[in-house]
Amino acid sequence: MADRTDGARTATVIGGGLAGMLAVTALLGHVDAITVVERDRYPAGHAFRKGVPQARHLHLFLSGGQRALDALLPGTVAALTAAGARNLYLPRDLITRTPTGWQRRFDERRHPSLSVSRPVLDAVVRERALRAAAASPTRVEVLEATEVVGLTGDARRVTGIRVRSRDGGAEGELPAALVVDASGRGSRAPQWYAALGRTAPYEETVDTGIAYASCLYRQRDPAAAPDAGVNIPAWPECPRGAAFLPVEDGKWLLTLSGVRGDHPPTDVAELAGFSATVGDPYVHELLSRAEPVSAVHGFRDTCNRRRRFERPGAVPEGFLALGDAHCTFNPVYGQGMSVAALGALAVRTTLVDGGGLRPGFTAEAQRAAARAVDPAWLAAVGADRPYASADDAGAGLGERLSTWYVDRLAARAAIDPVVGAAFRDVVCLTAPPSRLIAPRIALRTVLLPRRPGLARPPAVVEPV
Repeated sequence: MADRTDGARTATVIGGGLAGMLAVTALLGHVDAITVVERDRYPAGHAFRKGVPQARHLHLFLSGGQRALDALLPGTVAALTAAGARNLYLPRDLITRTPTGWQRRFDERRHPSLSVSRPVLDAVVRERALRAAAASPTRVEVLEATEVVGLTGDARRVTGIRVRSRDGGAEGELPAALVVDASGRGSRAPQWYAALGRTAPYEETVDTGIAYASCLYRQRDPAAAPDAGVNIPAWPECPRGAAFLPVEDGKWLLTLSGVRGDHPPTDVAELAGFSATVGDPYVHELLSRAEPVSAVHGFRDTCNRRRRFERPGAVPEGFLALGDAHCTFNPVYGQGMSVAALGALAVRTTLVDGGGLRPGFTAEAQRAAARAVDPAWLAAVGADRPYASADDAGAGLGERLSTWYVDRLAARAAIDPVVGAAFRDVVCLTAPPSRLIAPRIALRTVLLPRRPGLARPPAVVEPV
């Protein structure tokens, strides 16, 4: 592979998946050229690819993420809907069984969440990102079947990457003024740091030990299909969960989950039996009216992991981490894709407000991306802390108080339209966590009696 000799006003993006393509979009017009380095070859059409191991499981694009996506690539949410993605308004079109009972179906129509398979999502975003690149002054090249083997530069500044073709051949160097790591959960940034003589960024983990198994279904009688998706998350007294949501082509995607020793089976004949052991029999009842149309696929790499690149001195000049390379979440919360979009939008805002690439840009942009991560991280680790292993970083007093408050607030949100609206604003990443401690919300959460949710899945949609 030929070396590129001049890295001035060029960027390299490691990873050509969702986070990588959104990073490309954020950089358009601010650099002269971008090279995307992708380990896989892209499949034709809407097909799965090996480099996205969690792709066969449920994916939600929360309303906050949708806003960021359309800000980066206008019209993309509509394009996904046209490709078959289902827009579910919370809580009307996605009913949830909480530890205290079923959530009421308030007809808010404020928070649409896209339920979409990953192949459709990736293909639509990639096509629109490359189309936007073709219309911009920035030249974009995608190197498929190419892997990154290291960074160039030194502990102070990254000057590019070392790559090699997976089809064989010698290593080459790609100089760049900016290297964006969007390589996902498997990012090798800590090893790359070590090779430069840098200490890896501080890393926090909260691991529930949760595992998933997913399978596509088709309704035997489409006319009798449920009018809402279903979510039955695990809770400490019941460590198994299930979600059953509509996706494209009239299909429904079932994802079963279990924590530490309660892992779901990966045999299709055993799925129905496992679904009967979650916290409510409703999904089990629905499966009796549907038939599987795919194999079962498992996934176990579900640890919440955050690398604190935003801390002072944690990133060398010229290096930026986004998406799962920066922070990964337990996939059960459906936050990862939305956070990737919000992080990319934060990078673009930093470029626009500061006048483009400049000394200190990467540290500033990394802090902006971290602020986009904060609400989702607090929600995920607060919910997962009861299941965390003893090896994880312990919860301090502030986090324990926060967990108590959020537990009480979530129970109230299931039955109270005022608290519920605030809760969904934060969960859907459209409002900061401070929204949950506003006086009106705090008083209703702490002073009003804790009451159970509904005993059965709600059939009635309630106006608000």
